[in-house]
Amino acid sequence: MQRGNLEDLRALVAVGNERSFTKAAAKLGVSQSALSQTIRQFEARLGVRLLTRTTRSVSLTEAGERLMNTVAPRFQEIETELQAVSEFRERPAGTIRITAGDHAIKTIVWPKLAKFLPKYPDVKVEITLDYGLTDIAAERYDAGVRWGEQVAKDMIAVRVGPDTRFAVVGAKSYFVNRRPPETPQDLVGHDYINLHLPSYGGLWPWEFERDGREVKVRVEGQLVFNDIFQILDAALGGFGLAFVPEDLAQPHIAKGRLKQVLADWCEPWSGYHLYYPSRRQSSAAFALLVDALRHRT
Repeated sequence: MQRGNLEDLRALVAVGNERSFTKAAAKLGVSQSALSQTIRQFEARLGVRLLTRTTRSVSLTEAGERLMNTVAPRFQEIETELQAVSEFRERPAGTIRITAGDHAIKTIVWPKLAKFLPKYPDVKVEITLDYGLTDIAAERYDAGVRWGEQVAKDMIAVRVGPDTRFAVVGAKSYFVNRRPPETPQDLVGHDYINLHLPSYGGLWPWEFERDGREVKVRVEGQLVFNDIFQILDAALGGFGLAFVPEDLAQPHIAKGRLKQVLADWCEPWSGYHLYYPSRRQSSAAFALLVDALRHRT
C-alpha cells in the first residue's frame, strides 16, 4: 500500500471519530483546509463519497462507515503494537553472557545481580566460572571480569570492585614445626596450595611488591585447585600456605584460625573490572547491567 493511502485512511479515521474537520485537523496537527483537501482527493481516487458535509456537521456515508469500521480497529492494533515495542526501552530484555572467577562472582557480581535482576525480569544473565584469560569475542561472551592489570588494552574496562590485597596465610597448626617466611625468598621449602589456570603455565604465580621492588614466585605443592574457596579450606586444614584475597582470609585471621605472613610484601591490586570489546553495540539491557555492576565509592 502506498504511503499516501495510509495517510488518507488516517485522515478518514480522525474525521470519522471526531465528526468534525476542526477537531480532526487539530488532532492530526494539520490545517482544516489541508485535511479537507486530503479527504476530497481520497474520495476522487476511490470514486465514492465517504463523508456527508453540512454547514453544521460531518457524517459518514455508507461507504465511509464500512471503510471506517474496517480500518479503525486495525489502526488501533498498530498503535497497540507500537506501544508494546516501545516498552522494550522501558523493560529491557535479552541474555547477557559473562565469564568470571569464583571470587569475583561471589563477592562482586552476584551481590549486585541479586538486586538488579528483580527490577528487570526480562533480562537473563548467564555466568560461566573461568580462570582463563578467555577471548570473550571468540567465545561469544558479552563481557568478562578480571583484575585491572589483566584487561587487554583494546577493551573497555569498567571498575566493578574496590582495590584489594592478597594474603599469604597458613593454619597455626602448619607453623608448629615451620618458621614463618619473612621475605618471598623464604617461601622455598614450604608446602603450597596452588591455583590452577589454563594460562600462566598452569599455576598462578604469587606476586609481591615492596618499595617499588616486584617479585614473582612460582611455588609448587601437593595440592592444586581451580577453586579459590577450596584453596582456603585446605589452608584452614593445615595442608600448606595459600595465596588468597585478603577479604576471604580476614575473618579466619581475626578468629585465630589462620596466620598471615609477608603482609608488608602484599601491595593493593587495582580490583576487579568488567571488560568488553569497544566495538560492541550496547543494548539497553547490557548498559543497565554495566551500570548496576559499576563500583561506586
